[in-house]
Parts: sequence; C-alpha cells; structure tokens
Amino acid sequence: MHGVRLTILGGGGFRVPLVYGALLGDRAEGRVTHVVLHDLDAGRLSAVGRVLAEQAAGVPDAPVVTATTDLDEALRGADFVFSAIRVGGLQGRAEDERVALAEGVLGQETVGAGGIAYGLRTVPVAVDIARRVARLAPDAWVINFTNPAGLVTEAMSRHLGDRVIGICDSPAGLGRRIARVLGADPDQAFIDYVGLNHLGWVRGLRVAGRDELPRLLADPGLLGSFEEGRLFGADWLRSLGAIPNEYLHYYYFNREAVRAYRQAGQTRGAFLRDQQARFYEEMRRPEAPALKTWNRTRAEREATYMAENREAAGAGEREEEDLSGGYEKVALALMRAVARDERATLILNVRNRGTLPVPDRDAVIEVPCLVDANGAHPVAADPLPGHATGLVCAVKAVEREILSAAESGSRATAVKAFALHPLVDSVNVARRLVDGYLAVHPGLAYLR
Repeated sequence: MHGVRLTILGGGGFRVPLVYGALLGDRAEGRVTHVVLHDLDAGRLSAVGRVLAEQAAGVPDAPVVTATTDLDEALRGADFVFSAIRVGGLQGRAEDERVALAEGVLGQETVGAGGIAYGLRTVPVAVDIARRVARLAPDAWVINFTNPAGLVTEAMSRHLGDRVIGICDSPAGLGRRIARVLGADPDQAFIDYVGLNHLGWVRGLRVAGRDELPRLLADPGLLGSFEEGRLFGADWLRSLGAIPNEYLHYYYFNREAVRAYRQAGQTRGAFLRDQQARFYEEMRRPEAPALKTWNRTRAEREATYMAENREAAGAGEREEEDLSGGYEKVALALMRAVARDERATLILNVRNRGTLPVPDRDAVIEVPCLVDANGAHPVAADPLPGHATGLVCAVKAVEREILSAAESGSRATAVKAFALHPLVDSVNVARRLVDGYLAVHPGLAYLR
C-alpha cells in the first residue's frame, strides 16, 4: 500500500506538533508518510518545522515534512487535507471577544456574537479551499477542525459533499470523563451524543448494551467528581436527564459567564495572542530549543482553558488527563478508519441525512458515526427533547444566515444572523455588533 500524504492547512499553527506527535506513534500499514504544511506566514511555518524536526529526531521512518505558502501546491496529490486555519489570526479572535463584551453579550470564539463574527470571516475562505480541493485533489478527504467547526463543515459540504468531515475533541473528552467516573473503559463504551458542534448532550453511555448514565445522574457524589458535574451542578444535570457539552454553560449560565468574561483582566483570545506571539518571537532565535519552548508554552495554554467558566461555577482546576488536547487522536482515528477500512465509531460533524427529524437533511450535526473506507455514516439516533431541539434549530437558523451573508455579501443578512442568536438580546445590539466588527476586521469588507 502506498504511503499516505497529509496536507495540514494552518501548518504554522501552534497545535500542529500535537498532530505530528500522534503520527509519529503510528507504525501500521497505510500510515501517513508525508506531511505538507501550508500557511500564509513563512516565519510561523519555519518555527513549527523546527519543532517537528526535534520531535522526529531518532524516530525511524518519521513522516517526511515539507512546507509551502502556495495553497495549490499544498493540495495537489493529497490523500487527506486537515484544515485548521484561523482567519484573522489570534488578533482577530481577541477583537471578536472584545467587541461583543463591550455590548454586554458573550465574547467567545465559537458561541454567540464572537462565533458569528468568526464565521462570517472564515466561511468565504473555507469555501475557496473547498472549491480548490474539488479541483486539485478530488479524491482527498477533508478533515475540518477550523472553528466554528459545524458551520465551516456545512459550508464546505456544499462543494465537497460527504468528503468533508468535521471533528472536535470536546464530545470525545466528555465521553471519556463520564466513562472514567462510571468505572467503564472509554474505548468499550458507546456514547449517545447528539446535537450541533459545541451544542450537544450526552443522553446515554452504553456498556455491553446497558445504559450506565442513570446511575451517574442518581449519584450526587459521582456527579461532583468530574468537570461538567461541577460546571453545571448536580441538580441541573438531573433536571436535564443528560450531560451537556461544556459549551452549553454559555447558554444555561449566560449572565454569569458574561460577567466573568467582563471581569477577567484579559480575554482568552488576547491571552493566547500574547502568549503565542512570545513563542513565535522566541523561535526567531536560531539557537532557541524548539521542542522545549513549545512544550512550555503549551502547558501554560492548557491549564488556563475555560478558566472563566470554571471560576464562575466554582469548578476548580482542570483534570490532569484533560490537559492533553485530544483532537489529534480523533483526527488520527478518522484517517486510519478511512485509509485502512478499519471500522471505528467516532463522534463527528456530518450531514444529518435524516438521522434526526429536524434540522433538514443537509444540515451538519454532531453525532456518533460509523467510519470505514467510504467515509462517516451517522448512527441512528432518537430525537432530542423539545428544549434541545429548540436550541439546535435556533442556532442552525443562525448558521444558515451566516452562510447566506457570506454568499451574498449582504450586510442586512449579517445583522439578521446576530439578531436571531439566542444570546444576542436586541436587534439594535446586532446592528452595533456588525458596525463594531466591520470597523476592526478587514476580512468583513465584503459585507455591503
């Protein structure tokens, strides 16, 4: 079997060494033998390339790494394209957060106003990439990790069909935490998880056919022993009869989350922007120890993840095993299943195709899928309860307005996207948000 060629878009990104680290551990037939890094910033490419070279030192047959700033060159001959771009960089993310918080609404990169601004900036770029993949590498599978992941996957699916699959590490992480608390092997458990990206619920955890979730919900001690239990509180989880993705904290405890974000000395985006700028700056010194510098920066980054929410909920520090990221493991498992036709069940972002009665068939949802050489096939799922269906349909409607605004360039449609979001509380606020974002993002100049 020939070696597999993986192209990483956003190849100068800080998390690329996580993906390469996972590839280094893969020795099986049909593994990735060539990695092409693509980024618009040659300096960042060179910094990340040095980290990967140190990771590969002493590893026999490590995947060969090449780097390019030419997108078409990067895509030609790819078997898999891993998209992890950030349009506007971390400076853009910091602006997304700041403009929203100034209006008193949530400033978060994928949820609410910040997520809409990020989506409006990203969709036109993602669509351009999808068109180029269709032309230059029509047999490639695109694995999308670019946020907002569900929205961007849906935008790309209009050009790539089912050959684009969205991934996120939060459902798998949540499933692992619940399994550990219940004393089950996470690899043997089926996680009944349904929703949209960053908007889903675990409704069951089946081990040998038996649902163990009721046992967790009935035990306050167990509920208080893991992150989501502390974040949402035992009483609310019992009322829901499900364990929500941590991002639902922004909906269920919106006022507290906004207050915590406004009181924080610095937004998450601004923290990461400054922290990563220091990393790339340091890496400009030829003698800087690349891997050591990267590891140190990463440890800081992980320990502070979602700190405001945990503080607002009194949830305490993150668990040690949750500091390892995880999306690179999902990506590797997905590539393996497709490249080797090894059947695997993974929670992924794919087109609904009637899995849920609503939203419609083409809507990208996040559900367990059976993956094989023919791609990802959603597993049949029971309908969501009314309250969850309402939220999913409201947020999907917003995503559709974002797609429509990106396609038409209509500023009025962009205002509509903001105004219809459950976490934006006035049409006037929506108008001011659009004004605020247009003032700081050159990437939104297309809105007229």
